Amino acid sequence: MSLRQRKYREELNQFVVEGQHLVDEAIKLGIVKGIYTNLESYANLPYSFLVSEEVMKKITEVIEPQGVIAICQKPALKPLSDRILMLDHLQDPGNFGTLLRSALAFGFETILYQDSVDPFNSKVLRSTQGAIFRLNLIETNLLLFIEDHPEYTIYGTALKNAVSLTTIPRSDSKIAIILGNEGSGVNELILQKTVANIFIDIEAVESLNVAVAGSIIMHHLRRLEP
Repeated sequence: MSLRQRKYREELNQFVVEGQHLVDEAIKLGIVKGIYTNLESYANLPYSFLVSEEVMKKITEVIEPQGVIAICQKPALKPLSDRILMLDHLQDPGNFGTLLRSALAFGFETILYQDSVDPFNSKVLRSTQGAIFRLNLIETNLLLFIEDHPEYTIYGTALKNAVSLTTIPRSDSKIAIILGNEGSGVNELILQKTVANIFIDIEAVESLNVAVAGSIIMHHLRRLEP
């Protein structure tokens, strides 16, 4: 299946989801182009193709197929939200997916990413548990975005030359948080463009996993209650 490869997902603007939960979410949004299934509950849909269990095992990427795979159109881009999560060279699918779930939970509904793992990678999709369908995902040059959008207060993340997260006030202004590569962090050129670079006060360990750190920061900087 060609859509297992990133270049074809980008060329066709489509992606693949597996399992009843993700397929049902995609159906609700009206982005499903076709379904391959060996489950009777999906067999009567106009874009559904009934296949054997043997065929399902050949086209699935999981060890134990859940009986349904859908080809989906990527959701249309939306206007920028007031809370933005920016991801610079993030490579681990699990971290990316976890951050998408946290972003949705804490109101960071726009995700900008550069040179990162494809958010429509099957591993990312599974780890988001459907959150990806309700987010605005934009691949872009982060430096250019910062320069073109002075209305956003941009916070980087760093272990050096940074201030404690506890000193950053919550507000209703437009803000963006930048998280970087699991090994090297945020690009230094990007860090030079931020309003402030922040770290999380911790004990007993040197650093936190990027998905954990990002979730903590987004929770702290979520929109104030009305």
